[in-house]
Amino acid sequence: MDTKNNSHQPSPDPQLIRVAIADDHKMVVAGLKKLINETSDTQVIGIAYSIAECRDMLKDVQPDVLLLDVSMPDGNGIDLCPKIKAKYPSVKVLMLTSYGELATVSSALDAGADGYVLKNSMPEEIMEGIRQLASGQRFLCGEVDLMLKTRDDNPMELTRRECNLLRLIAEGCSNAEIAERLNLGYETIKSYRKNLYIKLGAHSTKQLIQRAMTLRLV
Repeated sequence: MDTKNNSHQPSPDPQLIRVAIADDHKMVVAGLKKLINETSDTQVIGIAYSIAECRDMLKDVQPDVLLLDVSMPDGNGIDLCPKIKAKYPSVKVLMLTSYGELATVSSALDAGADGYVLKNSMPEEIMEGIRQLASGQRFLCGEVDLMLKTRDDNPMELTRRECNLLRLIAEGCSNAEIAERLNLGYETIKSYRKNLYIKLGAHSTKQLIQRAMTLRLV
């Protein structure tokens, strides 16, 4: 893929809010680009489909607002966030993701994200988030805002398969052993494990297990 062709958009109008998108789902990116460019006050100036492309893009263009997905093929948007804020402090980061768990939201905000919007949010809410961040305010979509206000009543929700995987990780099983015991492919287990890390806001196996024990998931 030619990153340059994808990341460089027409010269931005200085009167518009400049937006960049970092998401590996091309249909999502296409929809967001259309939504943003059809408004009178916002314009997409960069697109990246991976963490590496996002880093390269930011070397060339610094948007007012960066829409950043949490789960990317070559890394984690939450881990990238503090690095972006340190190197490009003027860039506002709006996490746009399907992960709505409390631990994930908290990790993103702790990492310096300026806002958090779920992908199932209404288009109007996504645009409101972009405008709020551009004006220097923090923004949380309604579902996330409500969740944070009622956090004590928001238990961690894991699928049955994720619960089984978490139990085997806590027992010290390797990915290969887990794949054999659950009769699933090795890459599938890696993907499930990555999702668990994101859901629990963990960055290591030790931290994953500690958080699972704290939440009484194992």
